Amino acid sequence: MSVWQLVAVGALMLLGLVGVLVPGVPGQAIIWAAVLWWALTDPTQVTWGVLIGATVLLLLNQALKALMPTRRPREAGVPRTTLMAGGLVAIAGFFVVPVVGGILGYVGAVYGAERLRLGSGAAGRASLRSVMRATGYSVLLELFLCLLAVGAWLGAVVWG
Repeated sequence: MSVWQLVAVGALMLLGLVGVLVPGVPGQAIIWAAVLWWALTDPTQVTWGVLIGATVLLLLNQALKALMPTRRPREAGVPRTTLMAGGLVAIAGFFVVPVVGGILGYVGAVYGAERLRLGSGAAGRASLRSVMRATGYSVLLELFLCLLAVGAWLGAVVWG
């Protein structure tokens, strides 16, 4: 696979990660399609293993999504900018501190944004709890599993 194709697959995966945060955009389907494109273009045992792993992770996400609370950010009074900030920092955090950085980045960014918006630490913590109840757990789970799929792809490209 050429470098330009790898860049295009990576850009498509980044679009999918952002799509996880935007309602109505099938982020995990975009990520799976990018992994499939990569595996079909460069068929090796590693690429097929990553495709199978990504498929299992994203199907697990679909199964667990039914158990999670529905997304209701408007009922909690959460602005979209807070959720976007949490998601973008989670994506960056996942690559800075592998795996746990995504979770810490999401929670930390949501708390920080809500503290700035509301003006106090106690109000920020209370808002963080309501955000996590309303949307956080389902968004965090979907983003985390998609980040694992993208991380597996990135690991296979760099070290495989």
